[in-house]
Amino acid sequence: MFNRMKRRPAPPPSDDDIRLFHDAIGPVRALHPRSEVIEPKRGPEPEARQFMMDEAAVSGELLTHSFDSGTIEMGDELLHLKEGQSPKLLRDLRRGKFSIRAEIDLHQMTIPVAREAIRLFLEDAHRHGEYCVRIIHGKGLRSKANGPVIKKLTDSMLRRRADVLAYASAPAAQGGTGAVIVLLAR
Repeated sequence: MFNRMKRRPAPPPSDDDIRLFHDAIGPVRALHPRSEVIEPKRGPEPEARQFMMDEAAVSGELLTHSFDSGTIEMGDELLHLKEGQSPKLLRDLRRGKFSIRAEIDLHQMTIPVAREAIRLFLEDAHRHGEYCVRIIHGKGLRSKANGPVIKKLTDSMLRRRADVLAYASAPAAQGGTGAVIVLLAR
């Protein structure tokens, strides 16, 4: 792969070079033989005191800092690509390469109200030529044992619609797993 040139050994120094070296350096004395070399004393093993202090402070910080449940991603990421579509389409959607033209927030809606709201929203978006939209369904933090019911409804409805090419959970800055970005067919 690489051409390496072989180095030739350096020629021995001439008598003039040796004399010039001694003139520049001055008198020299021999070093101690190897057997007399004294190893330096080793200090104590290093101790990670800052790490230990940080670890000890964690339990106290957990009790004193307020907890913001909105900063935690809950549940699974929604991803869907209609059969026959290029995987690049889903990758570009996940990377935010499409401009979101409309959005709807389903927080505080019941299942029947959310179902109708999604249907009307998608029809309206299609009618107005808004082919990339965001549906904010929430993370289901107040859904208790039922899990994120509106999120599940949204996923189910989008999978069954013929005009949905792809959808993916939004990036964290745009709602994360509490919102979905939908790409509609033209």
